[in-house]
Amino acid sequence: MKKYTITALLANKSGVLTRLSGLFARRGFNIESICACTTEDENYSRITIVFTGDEHTLSQMTKQLDKLIDVKKITLAEENESVFRELLLVKVNAPAEKRSELLNIKEIYKAKIVDLSPRTAILELTGEPNKLDGFLQVVEPYGILEMARTGVTALSRGEKCLNDLVDYNELI
Repeated sequence: MKKYTITALLANKSGVLTRLSGLFARRGFNIESICACTTEDENYSRITIVFTGDEHTLSQMTKQLDKLIDVKKITLAEENESVFRELLLVKVNAPAEKRSELLNIKEIYKAKIVDLSPRTAILELTGEPNKLDGFLQVVEPYGILEMARTGVTALSRGEKCLNDLVDYNELI
């Protein structure tokens, strides 16, 4: 099994994301991560979906997604040809006697402290998913109280743009 990342441009309409995620659910495929946002054109939303499967699963999902009328373009985000990022917020135990250690870890990973209370700290980190995973392993002994991850988002390197491949006249 391999991890795949698909990016897609969708019509920015109510219910589109529900139909899209329903395709995965009906076929028994688990979405590991999904990130959705509007684009520079308010008529479109961009989604990034990470899932695990084989080449057949990838082929089936892209074909099924392509059949949805509100999906304008789909592309596979290749590891060498794309930039992947994710945001992590993590609340950890941070008693006074452990704070200097946490500050050192924060500096190594280039994380930010976004909230500090007498016994806890919330740290923010942006980067590739494996960097976030490594950071979590290092702060885990301090006691992770709560965390939230945005899910992976990706853009193609260079001049290739997902929205360049869309016929904007389709929307009229």
